[in-house]
Amino acid sequence: MKLRQFQVDAFAARPFEGNPAAVVPLANWLPDELMQSIAMENNLAETAFFTPEGEGFRLRWFTPAVEVNLCGHATLATAHVLYKHLNWRQDAVHFFTRSGKLTVSQVSDQAYAMDFPADFAQKVDTLPAIVTGLGLEPLEVFRGKDDYMAVLSDEELIIDLQPDFRAIRNLESRGLIVTAPGKEVDFVSRCFFPQSGIDEDPVTGSAHTVMTPYWAEKLGKSSLQARQLSRRKGDVGCILSGDRVILEGRAVTVIEGVLTI
Repeated sequence: MKLRQFQVDAFAARPFEGNPAAVVPLANWLPDELMQSIAMENNLAETAFFTPEGEGFRLRWFTPAVEVNLCGHATLATAHVLYKHLNWRQDAVHFFTRSGKLTVSQVSDQAYAMDFPADFAQKVDTLPAIVTGLGLEPLEVFRGKDDYMAVLSDEELIIDLQPDFRAIRNLESRGLIVTAPGKEVDFVSRCFFPQSGIDEDPVTGSAHTVMTPYWAEKLGKSSLQARQLSRRKGDVGCILSGDRVILEGRAVTVIEGVLTI
C-alpha cells in the first residue's frame, strides 16, 4: 500500500521555522495501530490523518506516542495541504474532530485563520511538580481542559527556562504551558508535553486557546499577537470572539512523498 504524505511547517513563513507536521490524506481509515506506527515513524510532534466526511473532513492527530484531542498546527498544515495541493476551492474547510467542528479559512496565499473553541482555564494551586519542572515559582497556575498553564513575570524567564521533563511528566495532564508578557508581542510562551512524547513542542496552536482568554482579560483587548519561543519559534495571531478563539498563521510545504506500507 502506498499513501501520499506531506510535511508542512506551520506557523511559519519560510521553511525550517514554526512547527513541522506530517499530513496523510486517506480515502478510508487505517487501523489505529497503523496510524500510530506511522506517527512514530515520522517522529514529528504531530501526524494528521483525514478522510472525506459530509461537507468536510474527519481529522485525527497523533503524536509519536498517543492520539490527542486537539492540535492547532497540524490542523493548519492539513488546511494548507487541501488548498495548495488537493485543489480545495471553497472559502473554508470544515473538520470534524474529537474537539468538535473546526473551521479553517484561507486569509491570503499561505495564510489561514482557524476557528477553535476557547479554553477558559481555572486558577489552581501551584503543584510541586511544576516548581521542580520549571526550577522556579510561577506567579499563577491555571488548569485548562488538557494542560496546566504557568504564568511568569517576563519574557527573559521564558527564554532562560531549562525544564526538568521528568518532573513535568508527573503532572496528570497533556502537558505544561508557560507564558509571560512579551516585549515585541502581547505574550510569549513555551510548551512542554513529555507525557505525550514531545519534550518541547515548537509552536502549539491548541495552547493558544488557553492563553488567549487569559491575556485578553489581562490586557483588556480581544486581538493579540503571540510568539512561541522554542528554538524554531513561531508567530500566532489570536482573536477572542465569545467562546471561540481565531488563530491566524502561515504555512509552507517542505516535503512531498509517498509512504510505502
